Amino acid sequence: MDSPSSAAAKKDVKTLVSLYSNYLWSSVRNLLPATSSVYPSSLLAGISNIYGGGGGTAAHATRRRRRKTCLPLPLPNPASVRSSSSDASEASRIVYVLEDIIEHIFLNLHYIQKNLEFWQSKAEESNARQAYFMICERGPRAFFNGTIQLIRDCVSDEFGKQHTYGLASSFIAERITVLSSLRCCLATFLAQIYMEVDTTGNQLVKDPENSMPSLLVKINDLFLQLEASIGHFHATCQTGSSVEVGCSFPLMFEKLPKVNTDGSRWTNCEIQDAINFINQNLQKLESYLSMTVMNYKKPRSVTLHWMHYTCGIVGVSMFSIWLLRHSRLMGSPDIDNWICEAKESTIIFWNDHVEQPILAIRDELFHTFRKRQKGAMELEEVQITANSLHRMLRAFTEQTKGVKLPEDATDNEMLEVVMARYEKEVMHPIQNLLSGELARALLIQVQKLKLDIEEAMLELDQILRANEINFAILAALPAFFLSVFVMVLARTWFKRDTRAEGRGRVAQIQRRLLIVEVERRIMQLERCNHQEREERPSFSDKEEDAKCIFGLVLYYLDRLHGAAEGHARATGEWISLRQDILNLANPNIPTTHKLKITSRMERVYDCLLPMPKRQ
Repeated sequence: MDSPSSAAAKKDVKTLVSLYSNYLWSSVRNLLPATSSVYPSSLLAGISNIYGGGGGTAAHATRRRRRKTCLPLPLPNPASVRSSSSDASEASRIVYVLEDIIEHIFLNLHYIQKNLEFWQSKAEESNARQAYFMICERGPRAFFNGTIQLIRDCVSDEFGKQHTYGLASSFIAERITVLSSLRCCLATFLAQIYMEVDTTGNQLVKDPENSMPSLLVKINDLFLQLEASIGHFHATCQTGSSVEVGCSFPLMFEKLPKVNTDGSRWTNCEIQDAINFINQNLQKLESYLSMTVMNYKKPRSVTLHWMHYTCGIVGVSMFSIWLLRHSRLMGSPDIDNWICEAKESTIIFWNDHVEQPILAIRDELFHTFRKRQKGAMELEEVQITANSLHRMLRAFTEQTKGVKLPEDATDNEMLEVVMARYEKEVMHPIQNLLSGELARALLIQVQKLKLDIEEAMLELDQILRANEINFAILAALPAFFLSVFVMVLARTWFKRDTRAEGRGRVAQIQRRLLIVEVERRIMQLERCNHQEREERPSFSDKEEDAKCIFGLVLYYLDRLHGAAEGHARATGEWISLRQDILNLANPNIPTTHKLKITSRMERVYDCLLPMPKRQ
């Protein structure tokens, strides 16, 4: 186990490597051409993130960039600004910088929000579940240390469990506080950037030469304000936090030189230097957040389920040993025998439940003419037997009565004569068997029995043929259910509807929940603005709260923008839905109108409608 001094030394080494890598990156970037510095390189930034605690925000940001677009800037038409002039133009450069800032803030907010939602879900659980998380879901070292500490507390104090519950509650509450503070700082900064662009957007598009210097100065001032708010948060964590702060150095942004701040036109070099300063500040913010959130982020899935993985590894190991004992390596033919048996069982299953039923259905559907011929032949055989019986009955009746019967005499009438004669002859069976008509009557009854049997068999054969396709379908049901099960598993694996971008029921619910979050934040924003208008002394900081809430509104709108874009484009609703999202992000539209927009979005757009309930 590492001592505190060695851990501190390792941390200092990581900090120094991160600082020197940032310094090296700044030096190399100053040597590059002016046009290349607009787009920050990811190579040195990635090296800095790796040595500076690579599990942080910046390292994840590169992997998390799944979509190239985010919530658009509140400009009249930023696409026309980029396409109407060359890449080196002043307006296009500032638009690229603003989009890069907005995208980085959205990505960092999303990373912080995911961790915050995890800790909030843990805070809502019972004390026992929180204690279980502290001991069993933070890795093997936390398991052994927590178990030993729990045993010591229970032995030395009768309230040992309460002490564990208190530690778990404070552990989770502190992470919620830290991540909420960081989220508020970033949301406030996002709202300030967005409102500043909204204020100067028209002037920036129409007259970029005169409006760009003031906008760059304002962005630099907003970075300094963010530095002050995060610095206050950093100082609070240093003094009042029981958990080690992830970042050991304060956030220090580059300050724009005091040149031409009187509103006069800047030179191209001055504009490029200001853009370089903004990019450097953005990289510093990424590095700071990566190291700060590192100690407050949620555990990885492997850490949360390390016990299950351990049991799985032990089970796989025992199964491998058992499999090895029955393999050829140990001289055992068991595995070969099992493979042969499985192969034979598979072939039998395929023949009985797949091939033969399909062939039977095919024969029933495509060979009906042949079966009709066969049925006609069987019917003809029955008719021959019936004709033979009719002739036998007619001959017997005419000989017994001594008269010629009419042509329309039925078999039943003649059979009554035969049975009457049979009853009379059977009174003296031995005598009549030799000299009477008893033997002949018996032969006629045998012929009648043969006819009845043939007719019954013909009817049974017709019933079986009529249900042959049903029997084939019943035989194929096991294979059908197995195929459906495999298809459902494959669909679940490929579709992955756990995210809001999916197409299933869970994704539909998540998109509707984003609308609910937007509506809730809009109502909170209206409440803050109302309290601010009343000018109460206790609500002097309501303006900052309103900016934070508006930044969260922009964040949820950005998530909704990315989640619904693909579905809305497929249904042709994207133009209208995108305009509604932009109206919700517009700070100049009244709250009542925004609430009407959210209500309409939940009722009109197909990608946001509730899916039918399962019966």
